Order: sequence, then structure tokens, then C-alpha cells
Amino acid sequence: MSDDKLLALRGDDLSGLSDVERLVIELADAMATAPSNVSDELYERLRSQFSVEQLLELGAQIAFENFRARLNRVFDVGSDELFEPNVTSIRGSTAA
Repeated sequence: MSDDKLLALRGDDLSGLSDVERLVIELADAMATAPSNVSDELYERLRSQFSVEQLLELGAQIAFENFRARLNRVFDVGSDELFEPNVTSIRGSTAA
């Protein structure tokens, strides 16, 4: 994924992402809320793009990342700063 797209994920403007990428983010958001709730309508839209096997793999990965994020938050685990977007190439970026 490009730096532009990663930076878009930090804000609300997802216009640079494809329809499928925005759909995956919608699934991740639905799975991150408590209680998790993926509506029938969202599931149907996901099924129009992904096989059941792909959805299981995607959902498992999202669930793992949610688990890891919550564990890190509970134990105050900070970032290791391994990712640094190339912000000099992104016009108008406010990322540090």
C-alpha cells in the first residue's frame, strides 16, 4: 500500500482508496466496535467482492490486529517506529 493511502487511513478522507479498500475498512471498523456487529447489508456487499474463504482470512487478520491493538493499549506498549511514511513526497501532508 502506498504512503498516500496509509496517510489517508489516519484521516477521514478515503477518496484515494478503491471501493474494495473502503469496504475492507468498513469491515475493520465494524469489527473494532464493541460489541462487534457486521450487518447483513455489509456482509452482502463483502460477499459480492470476496469468497467465503477470503472473508474468513480477512476477518481473522482484522480480529488479530484488534487483539494486538487492545493488548498493546492495556499494557501501554508504544510504537517501535519501524514505519515512517515518506512524507516529503506527499504534498500537503501533516504527518510527522
